[in-house]
Amino acid sequence: MNIFKEADNIVNKRSSEKERQYGPFSEGMERAAKIASASTGKDITAKDMYMVLIALKLSRESYNHKYDNILDAISYLGGYYNYIKEKNNDD
Repeated sequence: MNIFKEADNIVNKRSSEKERQYGPFSEGMERAAKIASASTGKDITAKDMYMVLIALKLSRESYNHKYDNILDAISYLGGYYNYIKEKNNDD
């Protein structure tokens, strides 16, 4: 399967399965941002959380290539794109 299609399946096709387990992904990022803000004393946004997770995956990839690093980075980018659309009420 194409890595972009696989990432699309993770982000857009399996989201209801993951939401039952963890809640909506964008809401989880917003909650994580609040927790990170409280624990660091810095204002961290949901956007920051997406960027940090993407950076983490790229950092891991720079150390050692693994397919999952790339897949996860693409998936987080897709999740971020959905988050932006959701916040801007775009279709």
